Amino acid sequence: MKIKIGIASSRRHERYESFIKGKDPINTVRLSYELNNLEEALSCDGIILAGGEDVHPIFYGDPELIESYGLTDVDEKRDEFEWDLLKLIEENGMPLFGICRGLQLANVYFGGNLIPDLVRSGKKDHTRISETEDRQHTIKISKNSFLYEFAGETGKVNSAHHQAINKIAPGFRISAVSEDGVIEAIEREQEEDHPFIQLVQWHPERMDLKNPLSGNLRTRFLDTL
Repeated sequence: MKIKIGIASSRRHERYESFIKGKDPINTVRLSYELNNLEEALSCDGIILAGGEDVHPIFYGDPELIESYGLTDVDEKRDEFEWDLLKLIEENGMPLFGICRGLQLANVYFGGNLIPDLVRSGKKDHTRISETEDRQHTIKISKNSFLYEFAGETGKVNSAHHQAINKIAPGFRISAVSEDGVIEAIEREQEEDHPFIQLVQWHPERMDLKNPLSGNLRTRFLDTL
């Protein structure tokens, strides 16, 4: 029987699908409020929360940030759908892989909040250079993290975001940061007591699979299914 993976996405769904399927016998399904198919997640072996729009700050209790930071790339319906999806994932003990927005939404769901705009908050620009080119930078990896097991103390990743984690959710720990201090990955402190979850800020689906912070992340997720 083939593995089935649900991908919660809006833009560039095909990139995530191609990344996770590779050459393996894997079925995928797009999960979206537009398809009204939340319950289909129950037939999946694991879930990917993909990149995309900003998380609306109303979900972490700061709705006024919409105006004060001029946030326009939001989709509350997607936020609500994926919020319900996270609830379903937790209740059913399903493995989760969160990428970029997926990391941000999961951090908010579990009780953290976000930096609404990195540059305006004094950080370097982490957005894409162009529509076809991501920024590249080094991350520092915590020695007590699963990332360290297959990537060592540092690694090179891409960058295409303007928001990031501010306060980390309770029960999670930082597993990687950029050189300018932006949180790049988090994981549960007591992994053995919870369903598998890995959350990263970069886009492994747009990286060379030979990079352990792409290919090995994919393998580790699939091995839990």
